[in-house]
Amino acid sequence: MTTAFIGLGRMGTAMATRLIAAGYDLILYNRTQEKLAPLIALGARGASSIAEAVGAADFVLTMLADDSALKAVVEGPEGLLARMRPGAIHITMGTHDVATIRALAQAHTAAGLALVVAPVLGRPEAVEAGRLGVIAAGEARAVEQCMPVLEALGRRVFRAGDDPGGASAMKLANNFLLACAIEAMGEAFALIEKSGVDAEVFHDMITDGLFASPAYNTYARIIADKAYDKVGFTVALALKDINLALAAGSVAGVPMPSANICRDRLIGASAHGDSQRDWAAMALDQARASGLA
Repeated sequence: MTTAFIGLGRMGTAMATRLIAAGYDLILYNRTQEKLAPLIALGARGASSIAEAVGAADFVLTMLADDSALKAVVEGPEGLLARMRPGAIHITMGTHDVATIRALAQAHTAAGLALVVAPVLGRPEAVEAGRLGVIAAGEARAVEQCMPVLEALGRRVFRAGDDPGGASAMKLANNFLLACAIEAMGEAFALIEKSGVDAEVFHDMITDGLFASPAYNTYARIIADKAYDKVGFTVALALKDINLALAAGSVAGVPMPSANICRDRLIGASAHGDSQRDWAAMALDQARASGLA
């Protein structure tokens, strides 16, 4: 089946590469056309417009940074709703607002199209290693049709029900928990350093015992090494997601005090010029607040 892919940031490029390796006939579109070249060299086809990319596609995957980018691709006379063929399925894989996703799902239905919401769990290196998790929600038959594509991208697909907004809520909750882990590690590493203890020893202790998990292993390593320029997910994108989690909590009537702490730490990192560094720079902002260089 022909598959179109729109949005070739670092994550999108890793995902497209994996689909090409799995044998998918991939048509690519990106506003920055130069990003197509390495993937075309691997066997994909390039398109100069959204219409050209999606006109004959059975599946259209989008991996876009925020709601405004998603709406720009979906809406209007040159957008997906106007240009996808009848019966095609749009799979949106970025992290988006729950209310935005539900509104877009209604618009897809009105246009005779299906929307499957399938945000991903993991950094680009997880895609490359086949360890990506995928959350999928939408009409059951449409999700079932998408399963071969989703399974080609990672190790497991988590079904989040028929409500497309449910997948967005799960992804935001996941990112919220991860932000809390990073924020807490930032406080712990600051305490260790100000107490004169080697951060490397502390890293080895926590990742060898109770906190031996991919999240702690990955981010404790970045914090211990102060490798905030090893970017998998930026402070700017994390701040967007935490604000979306707070918005979802407000709609659902769920207080999220820890999310407010994470938001403030991300705002502090941004204010110090770290918006394009890895979001583990929350720990750097904690270190500054603790009087550490």
